[in-house]
Amino acid sequence: MDRSLTAAELTLLGLLVEQPRHGYELEEVISERGMREWTEIGFSSIYYLLNRLRERGLITPTDPTRAAGGKTRKVYTATPEGHRECAAAAEEAIAELHPVFPRILVGLANVPAIDRERLLSALDRRSRALAERVEHVRRAATADRDAPDFVRAIFDHALGQLSAEATWLADYRASLDTPPHDRKGAARMTPYDVKREHKGLYAPKNTTWAIVDVPEQQFIAIDGAGDPNTSPAYADAVSALYAVAYTLKFAAKRTDAGDFVVAPLEGLWWADRPEVFTTRAKDSWNWTMLIAMPPWVTKKMIEDAKEAALAKKKLPTISEVRHLTLHEGPSAQVLHIGPYDDEGPVLHELHHTYFEANALRHGGLHHEIYLSDPRKTAPEKMKTVLRQPVEPVDR
Repeated sequence: MDRSLTAAELTLLGLLVEQPRHGYELEEVISERGMREWTEIGFSSIYYLLNRLRERGLITPTDPTRAAGGKTRKVYTATPEGHRECAAAAEEAIAELHPVFPRILVGLANVPAIDRERLLSALDRRSRALAERVEHVRRAATADRDAPDFVRAIFDHALGQLSAEATWLADYRASLDTPPHDRKGAARMTPYDVKREHKGLYAPKNTTWAIVDVPEQQFIAIDGAGDPNTSPAYADAVSALYAVAYTLKFAAKRTDAGDFVVAPLEGLWWADRPEVFTTRAKDSWNWTMLIAMPPWVTKKMIEDAKEAALAKKKLPTISEVRHLTLHEGPSAQVLHIGPYDDEGPVLHELHHTYFEANALRHGGLHHEIYLSDPRKTAPEKMKTVLRQPVEPVDR
């Protein structure tokens, strides 16, 4: 007979290892810590589980019972055997991978049976439900700021899982809007396109702040300072980036790795005084301009491309282009539609409303991705991804 503890039994036993509690106290802690986000414990099942743990000698009623709200409640505590069993089961649960069978996988396996419009609607409903779940967990985490480290780790894990699914869901949903490539004729390799590979990060739909999980990426980068609208150094830096990017692209066509689409221009921005971004005091801005690279581009390929581009373009700034790896992780992100100078109120909302409401703070440099060409797009129609790496305020 299998005597291992179920997830619900181990959860309840662990709460009694912490300290003696009665049934209503257990219910309060389970709700406060958001435990029903990751294990099934109904209020009525608490007493059933307590009885099972007592029968196995893992918990015992304390003597005497104590009064609460005018009623006498039976308080339970873990026995020495309960302490040993809890420690062993918890260690095994942390160390070993256990199979998880999310119901969504069954649904995905049967996508061909679903009408396209109904599939898109179902994905949108799941996206909204995910956003609500993230908000619920964040509120629970914020309300329990004084919780011990292991409780904070539970909240962080739950939010990490939800953020990862949200990114996957956005990518999958966006992929369904892209027509299949070149269905006629012989198959050929599709050029790598970061906008296709990471749709949730380079083609977001949300125009209000939301959390995404940004994986590690590599870029070619160049550093500078000053007003990007008037600084000759900025114009030279961007020209140098594109010179190296296109040299790499044409060189890649002659390799087994294959072609790639040159990614949109991106920028990291910072200043000694953060308020200069909301006031648009551009002379005080520092920047690192970026272009994302496919994962198979090496540092040597970049150096070779710099040498070739420098020989052809005679632009000294090319020598300042460098390789950069970024792993931003959890980040607040929004799609801004409109002129660059209208970003101020959006950033003010992030810093003064969204951060406070979600118990977050800056976790890295402000990041922008420029999806529109300002030479060809009306200012009110320009699209820019605004991204800010974040971390919990108590970390």
